[in-house]
Amino acid sequence: MLSMVIPMHNESEVLEVLFPRLDEVIAKAGVTVEIVCVDDGSRDDTLARLQARAAADSRIRVLELARNFGKEAALTAGLDNTRGELIVPLDADLQDPPELILEFIQLWEQGYDVVYGVRTDRSSDSVAKRITAGWFYRLFNRMSDYPIPADTGDFRLMDRSVVEALRQMPERNRFNKGLFSWVGFRQIGVPYVRPARAAGASSWGSPALWRLALDGITSFSTAPLRIWSGVGLLAAVVAICAAVVLAVRVLIFGRDVPGYASLMVVTLFCFAVQMVAFGIMGEYLGRLYQEAKRRPIYILRNKA
Repeated sequence: MLSMVIPMHNESEVLEVLFPRLDEVIAKAGVTVEIVCVDDGSRDDTLARLQARAAADSRIRVLELARNFGKEAALTAGLDNTRGELIVPLDADLQDPPELILEFIQLWEQGYDVVYGVRTDRSSDSVAKRITAGWFYRLFNRMSDYPIPADTGDFRLMDRSVVEALRQMPERNRFNKGLFSWVGFRQIGVPYVRPARAAGASSWGSPALWRLALDGITSFSTAPLRIWSGVGLLAAVVAICAAVVLAVRVLIFGRDVPGYASLMVVTLFCFAVQMVAFGIMGEYLGRLYQEAKRRPIYILRNKA
């Protein structure tokens, strides 16, 4: 069985395009298929449309979350409730072309446990999104001991053994792309051109992408904390050098009266550095606090 996992948030406009495309792929796949649709607190009629389709098509299963928990939690809910030997998460907006699943299956048959899509052309995304995504992948892979392939998303085929390994991950602040890489197994990438959205508008704004990037870096690297140890050491060396310079000037030229402006600049700079350091430590402490409460990653309101 092949399980397709599709998190959805306000995707009503795209449903009429999505399911015919999936039907075409299913007809060629030659395997039993279930389509696990996770409604992540949609405010439009996405849920009603999904339930109507599920009533008419036994392949479609609908998970209704109790509220909007975010895509990472919705994807986790979908993975937890799959029954297939093969699992494929994909986006509802068809920027992950489902036709590629056929090639994924062929590579799985050759012995690969994970077959992931690599976006070779992201011209459908805005310039700002392409630039910031490139920065994120480079920064993450420099900081993390478990790099993720550049320009990859959640779109991939995974063997059941991989999904069972993912289900052992207890963290609440989830960054699934990092977890997919962390578990290991035999993995291979398949390049594809990322098309534009088939319909509707994305729910991912800049604040949400920024939070996801922070979750990714803090979940898989302590480098930001280590960096500030180096910054503190560098500041101490600069302070010692400045003290030596001032002492020499006093001994050679007599009494030295420091200027108010330079004193304020140094004071404000040191204060800013400390606040940034405290902010980074706060990000880690906040995540520890969330993990310590051990609240569920998601809550299901209904499962059909």
